[in-house]
Amino acid sequence: MKDTQPIKRHAAIVELSRDHHFTLLLIWKIRNGLKKSIEAERISAYALHYYDVELKSHFKAEEDLLYCKMPADNPLRKQVEAEHAHIHRIAADIKANPSDTELLKQFADDIDKHVRFEERQLFNYLQETVAESELAKIAPLLNARKHEDENAWKDAFWK
Repeated sequence: MKDTQPIKRHAAIVELSRDHHFTLLLIWKIRNGLKKSIEAERISAYALHYYDVELKSHFKAEEDLLYCKMPADNPLRKQVEAEHAHIHRIAADIKANPSDTELLKQFADDIDKHVRFEERQLFNYLQETVAESELAKIAPLLNARKHEDENAWKDAFWK
């Protein structure tokens, strides 16, 4: 069995990893709601709320503060930017078709793959290549971001 130690994150990236934890919880909630045959419109309402309140600002912070430190032609940067654009498109599709369970499944699956790519590959690359002085400037900006209380959403369809 392979001994896997937790990855030590730089303070500039810790907050983004925390966001990822809550995003993985979103994925679990979507999948659990679908498994329980909850109306797709209820799941879509929550998914779009989370997207509007948390994911869009998370993506913007990553792009404006961290990914801009990479060359524009870097393959990892191109991949992450393409994935962000793809997730924005799926959210728009869900908004137009809130009863489509296949879109909800795709949304959950694609976000899951995206988070794991960032955590396993992209963040490691950034920690190795972005100067410590640059990362130190980013940390307070990421830590200052506001988040919604996770208990604010009253329709706990996933329970």
